Amino acid sequence: MRGAVPRLSLTLLAAESGARLCAIIHYLVRGQLGWFGLTTACLVPGYAAQLLSILWFRADGHTPGCWLLALHLLQLGLWKRAAPDFPKPGCASRHGGSCRYWDVLRAEAGGGAGELLAQLGDVCVLRLLEALLQTLPHLLLQTYVVVAVDPAGFIPGVSAGLSLLSLAWALVSYSHFTCLLKPGHLSPPAAVLLCLLLWRTGMLGTRVLALVLFARLYSFWVFAVAGVHWLLMSFWLGAQQTDIVAQPCRWRLFNCLLGAVYVFCYINVRPGPSKTRVAVFYAVST
Repeated sequence: MRGAVPRLSLTLLAAESGARLCAIIHYLVRGQLGWFGLTTACLVPGYAAQLLSILWFRADGHTPGCWLLALHLLQLGLWKRAAPDFPKPGCASRHGGSCRYWDVLRAEAGGGAGELLAQLGDVCVLRLLEALLQTLPHLLLQTYVVVAVDPAGFIPGVSAGLSLLSLAWALVSYSHFTCLLKPGHLSPPAAVLLCLLLWRTGMLGTRVLALVLFARLYSFWVFAVAGVHWLLMSFWLGAQQTDIVAQPCRWRLFNCLLGAVYVFCYINVRPGPSKTRVAVFYAVST
């Protein structure tokens, strides 16, 4: 199971990236420059995750060279990290750089569980950040195209579907990582991960479809509805006194950013039972 989660993450990442590229080419060939520009613009927020990856490489003591910078410029930085399993002897640890994922995937044994967990944490956090900043806007845009502009559009539909699946799996892999962090917890079985994937996919799919249909009927009023939801979630997070970020300014910024995420999905950021918080989230969201 340790290697299955990163392999599936890589597969979905490759499929999503390929479908996004096909959508960009599709709009360019058909002369739909407006949708081409918007789809291309959805790539820009993803550079935040690439920048964070470079900063982590520097923090690990690994000086980014031209090749590494080129990979991140092409948004392939996660492929450098993206499949941490048992590292080979001689490969760098979490605190000394990262091994190439294709080398790591072929490794059979070796390394400690702490190093493995640290590498897995890097990838899960970076992938979740990239999914929320890049995949989610692309999903909204392609879903709107399919619903309101070109219902018979095959390539936008496939791209939207793969983006939805990839975003849902990014949330599942993050939950899988947080589960491994708890003392005494083992890797969840495949059936549990499948149920989580179905839950996340259904939750995200219905939320995105509802917002797109509302935007089609009421145009820009959708921003007002989403803005009210964002404010409610941000104030709710502030009332919980989430102590992940110590500095007051950064704490407020964190709550605002997470409040925007809560417009679409719930992410547990506090230790302990979350049943009450999930119930409140769904009560407000519905």
